[in-house]
Amino acid sequence: MDEILEGGVPSGRTTLVRGGPGTGKTVIALEFLYRGALAGDPGIFVSFEESAFTLRQNAQALAWDLEQQEQNGRLILLSPDLPEHLVKSGDFDIAGLLAILDGHIAETGAKRIVIDASDVLLRLFRSVEERENQLIRLYQWLAKQGQTAILTMKLPVSEADFHERHEYMADCVLHLDSRVTGQVATRRLRVIKYRGSSFISNEVPCLIAPGGVKLMPISRSRLQTKDLGKVSTGNSELDTMLQGGFDRGTCVLVAGSTGTGKSILAAAFATAACERGERLLYVNFEEGMQSFVRAMRSPGFDLNAPQQDGKLQIVAELPEAMGSEEHLLRLFQHIEEFPPDHVVVDAISACQRLGSEEIAFDFVVRLLNHCRTRGITCVYLNQIEPDRSTHWISGVGISSLVDALIVLEQKWPGAEHLRRLLIIKHRGNRHSHGYRRFRITDQGIRIDENDAASQPVEEVKR
Repeated sequence: MDEILEGGVPSGRTTLVRGGPGTGKTVIALEFLYRGALAGDPGIFVSFEESAFTLRQNAQALAWDLEQQEQNGRLILLSPDLPEHLVKSGDFDIAGLLAILDGHIAETGAKRIVIDASDVLLRLFRSVEERENQLIRLYQWLAKQGQTAILTMKLPVSEADFHERHEYMADCVLHLDSRVTGQVATRRLRVIKYRGSSFISNEVPCLIAPGGVKLMPISRSRLQTKDLGKVSTGNSELDTMLQGGFDRGTCVLVAGSTGTGKSILAAAFATAACERGERLLYVNFEEGMQSFVRAMRSPGFDLNAPQQDGKLQIVAELPEAMGSEEHLLRLFQHIEEFPPDHVVVDAISACQRLGSEEIAFDFVVRLLNHCRTRGITCVYLNQIEPDRSTHWISGVGISSLVDALIVLEQKWPGAEHLRRLLIIKHRGNRHSHGYRRFRITDQGIRIDENDAASQPVEEVKR
């Protein structure tokens, strides 16, 4: 959130968090107070929809211990009982509530306050004019107290003018929504306004998980400017074709149809990296870990040893098992905890099963950006249709974003199975421009020395 807001919510001013039911308004506001309390900054949470008991229970699901912070005097949970006789008679105003809050602020020295479901409080007043007057009074009181405040409200069904008044008065406005695409539900957050500050204005996936709210923005461009050197592909012939290997910290795309050897190239890259003492995270969306490890024994790669040494971590998940945000969150956590020098994703074509091509693109780009900003070499494998290698290389439209692009092809002229490889680009580097025949052996992939750039596969055979 701090990255999206370029530093955090405005200090001593008011932030409005608006959205529909279940979008995470209360969780975001409560986490603001809870993190502050953990840092020694006391706060007050006023709720007009949930009791303090319910808030404590809900917080336990997020692994938050609110009671501990209450006992420490750093957090106060209030659920005011509204006087029905005053509400019905029209004599109710917010003066009593503000007086109670004055007392708690004087006692604790709190400078953070949340008023959850502020729309419920203001709807107690009969006319729009009364509501506006009480709203102005609330904002003036918050400003006078110097409170860093968060107000939450539901999106209104009607009375748009009152809704807009709320937004005009707030210094920062966050909009939350929940949508379903391809039967997969996602939450999104967007910053509508922030007086006196720039911010990331794009929609950002929002996930509620143990520990709190997880936001995964595509960060503003922070491309590597430092030359991190070369990293071997694990295949000496391919290293020669690439003038020394891949550029470390860049993104590589290897595309080909089933059986062309994409995973074997990735296994060679992983094995070589682990032998150098580097760490590699292998994300497999196509098959289980044991099945993959067993399959790689045939071309000569023992992936059990580097796993036991803690150099290789294989994460095998079906794309349909969870939403794209949950997949991203888990991968970000693996990257944070492992952490790897290189990441392989096998294969990005499976990411379309996350919901749609747009969701797949979003997933792949966010992971690419996350790796690139950390100097992690990212190798994407992509499964394509056999006869569309040059027309459908990236599958999810990321070919222009990658730094190196390799295509693997295969043909069956007569009774022979022929494979060939072509380096389409290697940004900023000289590289081989011709097709090369290659074979899959029990010692990995062996690439022929001679180019076959202008010859079709049938002529290469002859």
